[in-house]
Amino acid sequence: MANSTTTYESNAAFEARLRKRITKLILFSTGALVAVVFGFPMYFMTVSAFKAEAEILSTPFKWLPQEFVGLDHYAAAFDRAPIGQWYANSVFIAAVQVSVAIFFAAMAGYGFAKFRFRGRKLLFALILSIMAVPFQILLIPLYVEIRQFGWHNTYAGLIVPGLLSAFAIFMMRQFAFNIPDELLDSARIDGASEFRIFLTIAMPLLAPASASLVIILFLFSWNNFLWPLVVAQDRHLLTLPVGMTVFSQPYRGEPFVGPAMAVSTLATLPVALLFIFFQRYFIEGMMVSGIKG
Repeated sequence: MANSTTTYESNAAFEARLRKRITKLILFSTGALVAVVFGFPMYFMTVSAFKAEAEILSTPFKWLPQEFVGLDHYAAAFDRAPIGQWYANSVFIAAVQVSVAIFFAAMAGYGFAKFRFRGRKLLFALILSIMAVPFQILLIPLYVEIRQFGWHNTYAGLIVPGLLSAFAIFMMRQFAFNIPDELLDSARIDGASEFRIFLTIAMPLLAPASASLVIILFLFSWNNFLWPLVVAQDRHLLTLPVGMTVFSQPYRGEPFVGPAMAVSTLATLPVALLFIFFQRYFIEGMMVSGIKG
């Protein structure tokens, strides 16, 4: 009887280990397939920037350059258009919008989470409702407002509408709930002002949320196409997404796939590096933001 029981337990343990290994294999295979599907366009774009023009779209596909052209496509791209200026515009606009939006979102989220005041829930509901409104609906009123301020075709017109983010406020509020009230009360007892408490205690504790938002807001600002297309008419004010469209249009009758791939690689590089260095905080932020509400 004891032997049969031991045998049954051994079989059950073996089946459990087998199921666990099969599950891991399935998950790994699925993850590898998804990585290949999403990673191949990146690989194609990066490698094509070093191939000869005729080789890029040749059949069958060549995994490595047969005729290595070095940085010729990059040089051709910078000769044809002010790529450096567009790149600098995108970096400057994204840096200003991300830094200002995170600071004010941290202040608002901290206030909504830790202070009780009349109309708090209604005000927060109004902020959340902004997230449900497509930007295309706000485009014309926002453009008219920018024209009234005299910010059309200026850096101010490109930057100011992106200085606040409803999603960033929501995410900061979720993180701010985790700040211990005892820590804030002890700082008040020591005589610290509310703004000093926010700067020296709340902001450092909101660092994981800030790191997550850096990626999200930078990605949104960096890839923003519609608003810069409407506001900026000066060629030297264009951002990289709009500039890439302008860059390709005059050369539709000429071979320009290589330079286009080179510019696309440059446009993707900042976002890829940002995600590589901040991915741990990004994942943590996505997990924690839904815990409390």
